[in-house]
Amino acid sequence: MVALVKPHGADALTPLYVADEAARVALQKEAESLPSVVISSAAAANAVMMGAGYFTPLTGYMNKADMLSVAENLTTANGLFWPVPIVNMLKDVSAIKDAKRIALRDPNVDGQPVIAVMDVAAIEEATDAELEAVAEQVFATTDKQHPGVANFLAAGNFIVSGDIQVLSYSYFADDFPDTFRTAVSIRNEFVERGWNNVVAFQTRNPMHRAHEELCRMAQEALNADGILIHMLLGKLKAGDIPADVRDASIRKMVEVYFPPNTVMITGYGFDMLYAGPREAVLHAVFRQNCGCSHLIVGRDHAGVGDYYGAFDAQTIFQDKVPAGALEIKIFEADHTAYSKKLDRVVMMRDVPDHTKDDFVLLSGTKVREMLGQGIAPPPEFSRPEVAQILMDYYQALDAGK
Repeated sequence: MVALVKPHGADALTPLYVADEAARVALQKEAESLPSVVISSAAAANAVMMGAGYFTPLTGYMNKADMLSVAENLTTANGLFWPVPIVNMLKDVSAIKDAKRIALRDPNVDGQPVIAVMDVAAIEEATDAELEAVAEQVFATTDKQHPGVANFLAAGNFIVSGDIQVLSYSYFADDFPDTFRTAVSIRNEFVERGWNNVVAFQTRNPMHRAHEELCRMAQEALNADGILIHMLLGKLKAGDIPADVRDASIRKMVEVYFPPNTVMITGYGFDMLYAGPREAVLHAVFRQNCGCSHLIVGRDHAGVGDYYGAFDAQTIFQDKVPAGALEIKIFEADHTAYSKKLDRVVMMRDVPDHTKDDFVLLSGTKVREMLGQGIAPPPEFSRPEVAQILMDYYQALDAGK
């Protein structure tokens, strides 16, 4: 019998998407007559995640007290463990002032259709100093060169809080029909497959040999029934590989190199925060909501630049996550590299007899340069079928310049 981990803070998932078609049509009709506002891409992504059940047990956007408490203590004002503020920040609230019920418009879809209807609990203003303090606590920096900090501080000073009813999954369901999945459907498929123990792998990049082997190592070490490869489908920083290219390369890798019925390839609709340790904990929360028993957390998980230590995203689970706050467990991964001695990918901590010369090490920058020049990286680094998809992308990019 399948017995998955319980959702976070609830006995069952609480997706906020209005699944009943008649109710949804009625709500869309009502929304036409409501005061409306175009929200930020980050707030729209929050709505998608709440709609899909990933952010169970949240019922809407946090208020100022929750935002400050989550930033400082990793709990909402009423004590729910949560690692990053889930907020709707606006620059201008004149169109919705004094309104009790409003329509939220999607900035990422042509025509800016209504993505959610909101019961306004409060409209509060945060000072620049308060927002900088939140950024420092969540991102460990206030440097506006950090893409997550830049987005957060640019969203506006007004915090519009309250419960929402979600009307669409933005562009994710249409643009990625085979990959975008809700937490509800992922959990249901685990049950259908008879998977109890599932290890999740988070990615915003294509998967090379090291990632592929890391999934295998974790599955073997944990005796997991399956692997959930769960890719971010939302907004990234400039230079990151777009989701459709990533999706194609990951599907090819799984098709050729994994046994049938051992991997589920899925995606979720969220914008990358690049919040390092805090985002790693958020990844754990919503993978628990998917029904995963474990999450792989590796080197510089969800990081960017040099803002975080290589393994800060692992130590936060010991230092800041209270015992019992999460049911999901973390599989801590070390640096991985191809061992010339053993002719396979290893975690470097597992081979103390190796020297630097025993490993094949390539930086991501070096690999991107090779791909852009139409040179396949060595097979120790990247599967040839994956490399071909990425070379085609980079060469098309160069041709279009």
